[in-house]
Amino acid sequence: MSRDRFAVEPWCLRETGLDLAHLAQSESVFALANGHIGLRGNLEEGEPHGIPGTYLNGVFETRPLPYPETAYGYPEAGQHLVSVPDGKIIRVLLDDEPLDVRYGRVVRHERRLDFRTGQLLREVEWVSPSGQGLRIRTSRLVSFVQRSVAAILMEVEPIGEPARVVLQSELVANEPVPVTEAEADDPRNAAGLGEVLAPEFQAAHGERVVLVHRTHATKLRIGAAMDHEVSGPGEVRTHTETEEDLGRVTVTATIAPGQRLRLIKYLAYGWSGQRSLPAVRDQTEAALAAARDAGWDWLASAQREYLDDFWGRADVQIEGDAELQQAVRFAVFHTLQAGARAERRPLGAKGLTGPGYDGHAFWDAEAFVLPVLTYTAPSAAADALRWRCTTLDLARNRASVLGLRGAAFPWRTIDGRESSGYWPAGTAAFHVGAAIADAVIRYVEVTGDEAFERDTGLELLVETARLWRSLGHHDAQGRFRIDGVTGPDEYSAIADNNVYTNLMAQRNLRGAAEAVERHPERARELGADFEEAAGWRDAARAMLIPYDAALGVHPQSEGFTEHEVYDFASLTEDDYPLLLSVPYFDLYRKQVVKQADLVLALYRCGDAFTPQEKLRDFEYYEALTVRDSSLSACVQAIVAAEVGHVELAYDYFGEAALIDLADLHHNTRNGVHIASLAGAWLVAVAGFGGLRDDGGRLVFAPRLPQRIQRLAFRVAFRARMLAVDIRHTGARYTLLEGEPLEIVHHGDPFRVIAGIPQSRPLPRVPDRPVPRQPAGRAPVRRTPAG
Repeated sequence: MSRDRFAVEPWCLRETGLDLAHLAQSESVFALANGHIGLRGNLEEGEPHGIPGTYLNGVFETRPLPYPETAYGYPEAGQHLVSVPDGKIIRVLLDDEPLDVRYGRVVRHERRLDFRTGQLLREVEWVSPSGQGLRIRTSRLVSFVQRSVAAILMEVEPIGEPARVVLQSELVANEPVPVTEAEADDPRNAAGLGEVLAPEFQAAHGERVVLVHRTHATKLRIGAAMDHEVSGPGEVRTHTETEEDLGRVTVTATIAPGQRLRLIKYLAYGWSGQRSLPAVRDQTEAALAAARDAGWDWLASAQREYLDDFWGRADVQIEGDAELQQAVRFAVFHTLQAGARAERRPLGAKGLTGPGYDGHAFWDAEAFVLPVLTYTAPSAAADALRWRCTTLDLARNRASVLGLRGAAFPWRTIDGRESSGYWPAGTAAFHVGAAIADAVIRYVEVTGDEAFERDTGLELLVETARLWRSLGHHDAQGRFRIDGVTGPDEYSAIADNNVYTNLMAQRNLRGAAEAVERHPERARELGADFEEAAGWRDAARAMLIPYDAALGVHPQSEGFTEHEVYDFASLTEDDYPLLLSVPYFDLYRKQVVKQADLVLALYRCGDAFTPQEKLRDFEYYEALTVRDSSLSACVQAIVAAEVGHVELAYDYFGEAALIDLADLHHNTRNGVHIASLAGAWLVAVAGFGGLRDDGGRLVFAPRLPQRIQRLAFRVAFRARMLAVDIRHTGARYTLLEGEPLEIVHHGDPFRVIAGIPQSRPLPRVPDRPVPRQPAGRAPVRRTPAG
């Protein structure tokens, strides 16, 4: 998928022409979602398609996880996001010939995803095999304001001669999802489930259709409904019909050139694992009625108003690289779409843009997405953590199965149960809990939301701290060890004292102890007291952080730097990602890193390292990291910028931001990479802006690569709004609203007052040799477009 397929524009993604070979990838990047509903960017006429899909957050099916050899504690069932009834389809027939871009002649085809209006717009000019011309314009939105609602506006007009036009607006369940043989062998992709929705109810009235289905195993009840407004010249006739898996409204009209047939299609969805059929049906119909009553113009206006408010906090301005400017806004828009209205549901690795990873949520959400949402859409961040809190009983049960106290959160899940058959991660990747605790601490520090900490955050902190205290132990020297865990790097497993894990556990233990002191009454309700908190502090204080004095670097985990270095020169480009071509055994016993692990610790736990240690560690792990994970480039960019490898950081910035627009991992067809896209915002703000938020204050250390002339962003912090404007000559900090704020610029603390900008110079970027990467794995050098 070439990046050149999309025009470089600051506020939209525009595709001119239609490349059927890359249709599935474009369906992912043009997907619309709000965290509750997700519509892939399929063509309205339904065919051709790459992967059809309409998703509801939390609607999934299960199937047994097969094991050739069983063992105690293995998860028993896998979970899979399912496609719910698809309401995007509006088939078009022109004088009895169906619109199909594979036939006839496409004169013009353009699609545009507008980041400011939140709409996907399409314009098609098509000539049928018999020579009749047709022009179609569509606008599609998934509402951020009415979370259960989506809508499509279609206008059809003939070209050249009058024509009889038929529109078939459909609501279709159990669409088959094609899976290629190569995809079936890739664990990052979805498993095929066949028909998973059992019909329970169908009804039609006027131009309204309601379908209710239920999943076979999980017994989740899904309501889907559509209604229409139709207008056009002369007589326009409609007919409505339903079947178990199909609702259809047919519109017929004869129209002349210059005249338009206009169809507005309203969609509403609802689901529940507990409510009755009448309750789900009525909920869905009520949402549909509200959308129909509001009308298209109001939905579009409310969408724009919502996004105006969001971009006022979230926008990142880049001068000097128009391609990255567009890519970062695309990335931030999709990050918002993943979580805006998730409301106590998981944030999947693909959001609701495709079936990749079976729709599972990983630690990606708390480690990469929630830091962005905390600053740009804090209510969404809070709701994501509230969802984790609703799954605590399942996490406590998982910890008990593993012989531990506290809560062991799952490596991959949809409803809170562990769904990974890869036991080194599904059992031993305990750093998931630390990421959740870190997200709680950050959210409270940034927002000052004490009620959230008391009612939700404290319980998450207490239960994760209990896990670490029972998982680790004090050795004969009094050091607190956490042995036999899998850190972020999945090419190393069941290791002792992973540095990232231990440092994050240390932060978790200290944060939990401090929260108990702030909320003693609530802590007592949770069975936590000052004595237990003192034990957490003791463990944190004695935490073992391995260090290789001979090499002068921190080993990723104890003994890691003593392993044989992998023979990267023996590999070819086709061998990557290594998990598909090399036995895990060969990866586990050698120095090869899938994704930033120790380097992630340099970013998240920077206070634990001196500047000299950060530089040596970063350069050491650059030579070992193959970036087979989409989570790696953004972290490497952030730390590269901090240690002075600014141009290398710039290269990694492009990789993180363009991962889907350029299909860099060759799997965008299954959905966009939400964590990497969120990471693009982090690179801009935490990398080149140098933002760190540890300790309840804002610290900046900005520096820019040569080609970026200006970087500007805003930071919302405790009822204040700070504007940061960075150029090569210096950085300017302007408090736009709120009480005076203490901030730090490259170690220099000062106070900003509303309306009085403060400027500070940027230190010289050090001139250092560029570190090497594994053979063939260096990032592509940035050549800015525009």
